[in-house]
Amino acid sequence: MDPTSLLNSQKYSTHLTSTAFGTFSFVTMIALALIAAPTLCAQTYTVLHRFTGGADGYWPYAGLTIDAEGNLYGTTKYGGYEGMHCDGGACGTVFKLTRRGSTWVLNSLYEFKGGDDGKFPVARVVFGPDGRLYGTTSRGGGNGYGGEGNGTVFSLTPPATVCKTALCPWTETILYRFAGGSDGDVPNAEVVFDRTGNIYSTTEGGGELDCEGLGCGVVYKLPSSGGWTESVLYSFTDSTDGATPEGTLTFDANGNLYGAALHGGGGFTDCAFGCGAVYELTPSGSGWAENTLYIFQDQDDGVLPYAGLIFDQGGNLYGSASVGGVNNGGTVFELMYSNGSWTPVRIFGLQGSPFGTPGPRASLVMDAAGNLYGTTSNDGAYGDGSAFELTNGSVGWSQTVLHDFTNGSDGSVPFSNLVFDTSGNLYGTAAQGGSGAGVVRLRRKRHCWIRCEASIFPSGC
Repeated sequence: MDPTSLLNSQKYSTHLTSTAFGTFSFVTMIALALIAAPTLCAQTYTVLHRFTGGADGYWPYAGLTIDAEGNLYGTTKYGGYEGMHCDGGACGTVFKLTRRGSTWVLNSLYEFKGGDDGKFPVARVVFGPDGRLYGTTSRGGGNGYGGEGNGTVFSLTPPATVCKTALCPWTETILYRFAGGSDGDVPNAEVVFDRTGNIYSTTEGGGELDCEGLGCGVVYKLPSSGGWTESVLYSFTDSTDGATPEGTLTFDANGNLYGAALHGGGGFTDCAFGCGAVYELTPSGSGWAENTLYIFQDQDDGVLPYAGLIFDQGGNLYGSASVGGVNNGGTVFELMYSNGSWTPVRIFGLQGSPFGTPGPRASLVMDAAGNLYGTTSNDGAYGDGSAFELTNGSVGWSQTVLHDFTNGSDGSVPFSNLVFDTSGNLYGTAAQGGSGAGVVRLRRKRHCWIRCEASIFPSGC
């Protein structure tokens, strides 16, 4: 079965990732690494943290958030001690990594319990304007969906006093529990905030219309005043507007929202459920109006856009498709606004792979020079994913593979986005691993990229 058909056959599976990519290793990857582009750059590797599947969790599916002090925050889909009834394991964690000299210390901030609490977080946690961490869990929050629950939105509040030990749990508050109907189902995406602190995000399923029995997905809002009461801004129809929105939403300066829908948009060629679409939501009277900016054609543009979108300084949109393109490794695309419409002006086909859905699964990040960085989940020299840079030039983009994951101690299957620190280092996660795992750090040194993880052998950095 080809990659597109494989995904189409599992369009509405909550655990599509674990199905499509096989059984994941119990030891997953969160290692602090520096990755080399030019081969002349020396490389060293040590493991920052080996997830044990206990209180620290395992399978860090989502990317990381970095605070002003350089601490890293993330989630693991599984692990923790509190909820051992979650599919034979525990229900997931939120963690913090703090640098202590040449090493990093992992502190589990919260362990999900399932039931009325959430479980299985697959999105980043992000800081709200009040200094709390906010996130979503793809399941939990009640007895819906055969006892699994339909997902939650939560916040975590730090302790009122400074912690003196590494064991420093935060206090969780469930802001909203999805019912799985018109309000949405399976919130896989991270949340974003408007200027007044209201929350916006998407759910993979639910909504007003039926898509294979699970709904087509919604865009929702949780207002910060009035007890976080949900309102649905838009329910997808599985038509030209798309269906199954997975990626992060993005605001423009005028308060319009932009995102990508994994399916829908029209049934082109091999896309039995539609190849995906890019959409805009604009405030209109008391509601929001949807405008489809681009429908994927299953040609060189790629198909199945999991990731969210980002803007450059000129107001152009950038995103990615997880499959297809000239090399069948997914694509990175640019949409330019001109004369009242959005036009695809540059599409770059990433390197291909015969393994699963090889391309990007998370949003790109752009540096000050306009270069793009991201990860691919299942391609590369070893079929275990890669981290890449696209250099912005006058004749188009050129790709540099910063690292090909090997499924050894460096891990494999990086679903995450990458984030910069103030020194220009890049951080992300790899969900699976072999003998060890950790948060991936990419650092530019002497005009090249080198790999260096400071934990067991800090002198190597």
